[in-house]
Amino acid sequence: MIELIGRFHPVLVHLPIGILLLACLFQWLSVKKNFAALQPAIGVALFIGMLSAIGSCISGYLLSGTGDYDEQLVNRHQWMGIGVAALSFIFFILHYKKASFKIQWWLASILFILIIITGHLGGSLTHGADYLTQPFAKSNDSASGKSIRKPIPDVQEATVYADIVQPLLQEKCYGCHGASKQKGKLRMDLPELLMKGGKDGVVIEPGKATASELIKRIVLAREEEHHMPPKEKPQLTEREIALLHWWVEAGASFNKKTKDLEQPDKIKPMLVALQNETVERKPNTDIPATPVDKADEAAINKLKDMGIVIMPVALNNNYLLANFVTAGGVTDKDMELLLPIKKQLVWLKLSNTKISDAALNIIAQCSNITKMQLDHTGVTDKGMTTLKALQHLQSLNLASTAITAKGLMELKELKQLQSIFLYQAKIEKSEWKNLERSFPKTHLDSGGYRVPLLETDTMLVKPPKIK
Repeated sequence: MIELIGRFHPVLVHLPIGILLLACLFQWLSVKKNFAALQPAIGVALFIGMLSAIGSCISGYLLSGTGDYDEQLVNRHQWMGIGVAALSFIFFILHYKKASFKIQWWLASILFILIIITGHLGGSLTHGADYLTQPFAKSNDSASGKSIRKPIPDVQEATVYADIVQPLLQEKCYGCHGASKQKGKLRMDLPELLMKGGKDGVVIEPGKATASELIKRIVLAREEEHHMPPKEKPQLTEREIALLHWWVEAGASFNKKTKDLEQPDKIKPMLVALQNETVERKPNTDIPATPVDKADEAAINKLKDMGIVIMPVALNNNYLLANFVTAGGVTDKDMELLLPIKKQLVWLKLSNTKISDAALNIIAQCSNITKMQLDHTGVTDKGMTTLKALQHLQSLNLASTAITAKGLMELKELKQLQSIFLYQAKIEKSEWKNLERSFPKTHLDSGGYRVPLLETDTMLVKPPKIK
């Protein structure tokens, strides 16, 4: 019964906000003779607002006992709410006793500020601490072309939890189970708390996806009472559910990389798609704007039969991605299979295959290619001359190849080239300055980044006590 009363807090809390703000407005206006007639209405508004503020404080206190919210944030919101109720009571008494206009004007101003702060803290409890600033963050991301969910350059080298699982949990789950709010006493934004579970017990059983409460609830019908996320919230897609199921079934590791986990055939294309996925970003500039006919189905099936992943790069679009990473024993001659889909092919991934410069002679005929990965292959400077035919090329990965600065100079005529990845290529340190001058509009990525060591990355190991 007590918890039921507490749940009326979101209903009651809007009454004092609206009524007391109206009382403040009337008080400020009544200073002018034209609005002197508002004086009687101020007392009525203050009385009703005061009573509803007290009722909101009581219901809010009862609701806080459920333990579904961050304790520190609840305390701040609670004391600010008590401050609003107390000040509205004082304001009502002084107005009734006809205190000076100056005192009442200042009381109205302080009450206004308290209501705004209390309302903001309440909004943070319900919608998250960044609720007020979220539209500005989205605007900045849009203006800069950045994604909220970052694309994954190499999904096999990605840490499954940090790069795949956590971003989707953050997007779909943290609103109710994050730092500021923990429905069912479940907090999911920290690994140890996610594994601890909530008031109903653990939600993840490593290696047992179908037995895990997390998976059970997200696969329930949307109309079901226990379905998660709530039906009025953004829902997980089928692919996101499949990836979560795969992660839990594989042991719910927080530090393993994708390549360390077994990958069922159903999951492989989903992982590949993550390398090209961005959320809430500007339209892709690496997909041609000119529509193209659908590729020949027989040609696509022939590629798929070899283990090559072929998939569209965007919805309602006939342009394609070809990924040879999962195909075994790829040869230069196999590139001829791409020619029937050369008009549709825009993204090509040949990482870790045994192709040589001979393959590039065939690939050069696929003139719409905008992104290509040739890292860890046998291509050399000789093949770079051939790539000059790819006038739409924007991104090229040549990491761990025999490419030198001389070979790279063959590509400087490609006006749309935006980035070249050259980690562990055969380029001398002394040659970088000249290359940067030759490619003024292209980002030359040398790799070999250094991550600073944080104090939290270390632990102190103490010797055992000798009894």
